[in-house]
Amino acid sequence: MEKYSSVFGEVESQVRSYCRKFPVEFSKAHNSELFAKDGTRYIDFLDVAGSMNYGHNNPYIKKAIMDYLAEDTIINALDLYTEAKAAFLETMEKQILEPRNLDYKVMCCGPTGTNAIEAALKLARKNKKRTNIFAFSGAFHGMSLGSLAMTTDQTSREGAGVPLNNVTFVPYENKRVDSIEYIRHTLEDDHSGVAIPAAIFVETTQAEGGINVSSVDFLRELRAICDEYDILLVVDDIQVGNGRTGYFFSFERAGIVPDMVVLSKSISGFGMPMSLLLMKPELDIFRPAEHNGTFRGNQLSFVGGKAGIEFFNEHHIGEEVQRKAKIIDEFMKNEIIPIDSRLAYRGIGMIWGIDFMKIDAKKALDCSHACFDKGLIIELAGRHDSVLKLMPALTIEDEVLMEGLEIIKVSVIEVLK
Repeated sequence: MEKYSSVFGEVESQVRSYCRKFPVEFSKAHNSELFAKDGTRYIDFLDVAGSMNYGHNNPYIKKAIMDYLAEDTIINALDLYTEAKAAFLETMEKQILEPRNLDYKVMCCGPTGTNAIEAALKLARKNKKRTNIFAFSGAFHGMSLGSLAMTTDQTSREGAGVPLNNVTFVPYENKRVDSIEYIRHTLEDDHSGVAIPAAIFVETTQAEGGINVSSVDFLRELRAICDEYDILLVVDDIQVGNGRTGYFFSFERAGIVPDMVVLSKSISGFGMPMSLLLMKPELDIFRPAEHNGTFRGNQLSFVGGKAGIEFFNEHHIGEEVQRKAKIIDEFMKNEIIPIDSRLAYRGIGMIWGIDFMKIDAKKALDCSHACFDKGLIIELAGRHDSVLKLMPALTIEDEVLMEGLEIIKVSVIEVLK
């Protein structure tokens, strides 16, 4: 029996991807559960690529949006001044930035994270009057040309159709290469053939790269290098911000202050399109309309974003994430690794990965299929898609989290038997 309408195959573009992995027509969702059109329940460890940190249909955020929609309020407004935008900016300043002693201007960008990355690239080059950028192997920053130039997976890059230039890739922190020493050598050696960059873009935890968690020392050394060489440090917090690592900003654990921070995905609180670029005030040198877009004034995103910040603080989401991280860590150590000593796992907060590379990268795909057959939606990441990527909502109930983890355990045993 067909699980979804044939209209998708007949009308929708071949570029569709997630639906091919999870070929079910979904109709309803609540927190970390999705329900197919036929009523079948699935546990969601994909979290719409990290855009639903506070769960599907979060009641607190949903109420704020529904209350706003009950009147003839403004829905889109370019960058006009509105009550909804004012309320969001005030909440961001008072409840997020000021308590962390962060002095940032807030730029409202287009609907997706890649647009804010493009704005950061423009602004970095404009400020430093240099064209080169440093990015890391394993990075994913988006699918528009500037962002794609800093993204390393081959499939994404091949879609560009043009050369992707003005980026120098350096190794991300790993056991084989001293990345900090590599960067220093590249900058110090007048025969390296590499121009000093305008900025270094970094994900403090690489998500698509395979759940690679940087150390505090690594991040602090990066900050020191940027200070020494007058390079801007830009943190891409699109996927691992908004509480994903146990802090609202993923860089907080290192005690550093980036020059720019990019936010998207869960910043709207409700899964609606929104992206922001935070920048130190002295970097705010764009001329009016030098980077713009029709949908940078999505009022529902401002309303949801305000409610999302309030929910994060009132429900102590950071502390909850750190508590649940211990549950996942213990399960991995005691229930997954004993299945096969060649397995590896790593993660932080509510983003974890099980690495099958030392066994067979394709086993990760087999495991994701087995999980889906048992009612768990889970994605892959890393080189050769060898990492099973766990990314539930931060609000997932403990019993649902454990149910999902048990499905993974059974699936791993089934695939490796």
